[in-house]
Amino acid sequence: MNGTRTIAGVRVGDTLPPLEIPLTRTLIVAGALATRDYEDVHHDPSLAEQRGTPDTYMSINNTNGFVGRFVTDWAGPAARLLRLCTRLGVPNFPGDTMTLTGEVVAVDDDIVRVAVRGTNSLGAHAISEVTVRLPRGTGE
Repeated sequence: MNGTRTIAGVRVGDTLPPLEIPLTRTLIVAGALATRDYEDVHHDPSLAEQRGTPDTYMSINNTNGFVGRFVTDWAGPAARLLRLCTRLGVPNFPGDTMTLTGEVVAVDDDIVRVAVRGTNSLGAHAISEVTVRLPRGTGE
């Protein structure tokens, strides 16, 4: 995923290489703290249990960061994220793996829409749509 992707090389139906993210407690806590999400379910296992979950779980901000990284890794350094919209499903708990997959669903002028799905052993964690602007050619 090196280099710059240009709009000329992108077609509807193109798929992005999957990205597997091991879900550690450290990753979940650090992501919550980095985004200033101090909700206890993202860092305190016993309080998360009191709230009805078996463990701490990843925040939406952390999920969105990984979704954005996934698309920009594919698109290259000249790409610009314009919009990212995520609907959460099952939680991301420590000890699992989230796998991100994506497919180009629209290409219009220099704008690309990518459907992204994040799954873990429980099912669909995130369903996202990312809109990104790609350069038209070399040097843009």
